Amino acid sequence: MPEFVGRKIQKYENIRDAACAWIETFNAIPRGLLRKLDPDELHEITPPSKHDRVYIYNGKHRDEEGEIVGRCKTNQDKYWVELDNSDKKVLFDKDDFGVQYDGWLPMWGTMWTFGESIDEEWANGQYLGSHLQEMADCGFRIFEQEDLGIVFGIDGGGYDFYTEHWVPLYKARGLHWHKEDEESA
Repeated sequence: MPEFVGRKIQKYENIRDAACAWIETFNAIPRGLLRKLDPDELHEITPPSKHDRVYIYNGKHRDEEGEIVGRCKTNQDKYWVELDNSDKKVLFDKDDFGVQYDGWLPMWGTMWTFGESIDEEWANGQYLGSHLQEMADCGFRIFEQEDLGIVFGIDGGGYDFYTEHWVPLYKARGLHWHKEDEESA
């Protein structure tokens, strides 16, 4: 977190350093520990997001697969899906498809909970509306557990997590712990 120097806040030199400082406040949980929970204890609450692979359950495109390419601007519960077999973009209600994941939990070996209650309140919308969609759009899978609260992880590997996940989440959270003229990571 930014440090106070006198009455002025000492900001981080760049956005990557600020995001890194924020992440250091998170609680890291080994995925293996979460695997020991009964699947009924850990509920996935990740909203569908752009680039998710989906399987269509209902309607004339039942049993087809595709990729989410966007959300409907007038109805946020509807998603544009590009179907694999026809390259058509079709609008589906979120209840008409299921997101296809490679496993029950994200592939990366560590998951996290927020270290500060204000961050969890931001995510679950306790005061100002849910921000789970923004988290999903930053590439996180999100779960809820009675004792831990919101637990989130990254379903990927082999690339820069700061550029792809952490800095976008820092921005989505609306934090400004970095010098404003230093937007590059």
